Amino acid sequence: MAEDSAHDDGDGDRSDDVRELRARVAALEGERARPPRHRVRSLLAVVLVVVGCLLAPLAVVASWAADQVGDTDRYVSTVAPLASDPDVQNAVANRATDALMTHLDLPALLADVAPADRPRLQQALGGRLGDALEGAVRSFVHDKAREVAASGAFRTVWTDANRRIHSSLDKALTGSGGGAVQLTGDSVTLDIGPVVDQVKERLVDAGLTPAAHIPAVHTDFTLARSDQVGKVKTYVRLLQLAGNWLPVLAVLLVAAGVLLAVRRRRALVTGCLGVAVTTGLLGIGLRVFRVFYLDRLPASVSPGAAAAVYDALTHFLRTGVRMVVALGIVVAVAAWLSGPGRYAGLVRGLWTSGIGAVRGTADRAGLRTGPVGPFVRRYRAWIIWVLVAVAVLVYLLWPYPTGWVVVGIALCLLFVLAVVEFLAAPPPPAEGGGETPAASPA
Repeated sequence: MAEDSAHDDGDGDRSDDVRELRARVAALEGERARPPRHRVRSLLAVVLVVVGCLLAPLAVVASWAADQVGDTDRYVSTVAPLASDPDVQNAVANRATDALMTHLDLPALLADVAPADRPRLQQALGGRLGDALEGAVRSFVHDKAREVAASGAFRTVWTDANRRIHSSLDKALTGSGGGAVQLTGDSVTLDIGPVVDQVKERLVDAGLTPAAHIPAVHTDFTLARSDQVGKVKTYVRLLQLAGNWLPVLAVLLVAAGVLLAVRRRRALVTGCLGVAVTTGLLGIGLRVFRVFYLDRLPASVSPGAAAAVYDALTHFLRTGVRMVVALGIVVAVAAWLSGPGRYAGLVRGLWTSGIGAVRGTADRAGLRTGPVGPFVRRYRAWIIWVLVAVAVLVYLLWPYPTGWVVVGIALCLLFVLAVVEFLAAPPPPAEGGGETPAASPA
């Protein structure tokens, strides 16, 4: 009787367990059938990351537009190389020559030249005082204008003038205010009146005394020309107003999307790569636009000078593009390597094994870490976080980081982390004095 009762109790317990197990399976199937609560959260995370990635290239352009106006040294370093460009020098000389030739009265040129200056002028013009006078004078004026444009004095005047009017780029792109650089219709022009004055002085010194009677000439040298310059002006004005707030907004949107995501590490990798890709497309767009821009220039504009101006004005913009691309790739790789993936674990294993091999070689050579090793081993995690924070701080405090600066900071951080790993690696047990494994129980 007692055995039957015990048997019945055992059967009852087993049936209760089966029922409980079935209830759990039903509950799990019900939860699987219902939409997960995190779907809305994941969708919102995706939207935030995508919007942040789309704003990244606009943020680079906004930062460039604001920096070109707010930093005098940066603006001067942008336009200063143009004074040494041969195509720009030749284009300036051509424009100055055209402006001066319109004010020279060629029929009265010989009558106004003093008899004492006639031999010197004849020698300068190559002996062509009779026929083809206009061509001879134009060639003579152009030679003097080319000398002025290629002189060190011109480069000094160019740099000093642009330093005094460093806000001219803003005025050119926004169409507001005056200054040496202005936007008129579909052209960005620069007044080269001071260059014309220097050419006049050289003409007089060379014997062309009628040039002294030429009034002050203010002529424009076209820096850029495009049918779409009015639209670009509006867009750049809006981006300039956004200034450095747009980059902050893009970063915050990507960060918010990562924090909302269920798989944050994967979201971080995706967001960083997305920022790198969209910003890289901006860099490709700048290259493509350069080709179309130069192909559609009027015949009166020098393609070489226009290309030099375009490259100079977009130099720091292209530098910013490369910096953001490098930063996005570096952060994405770091996030991937710290994850639980198979290949990431393999890379970390190779890293640890390599450093361990170096540490073993150092120990066999008699090198010891002393008390530093145990200290680093104990506080290894804290030391790594401090080093990462220092690397981020160096990047943030760098005035204008480039792509190479980002790569350099990453490599320096990698080297320091290798040193920490080397110091934190436990020393191999001494021969005959190491710990012996515990005997297995019989």
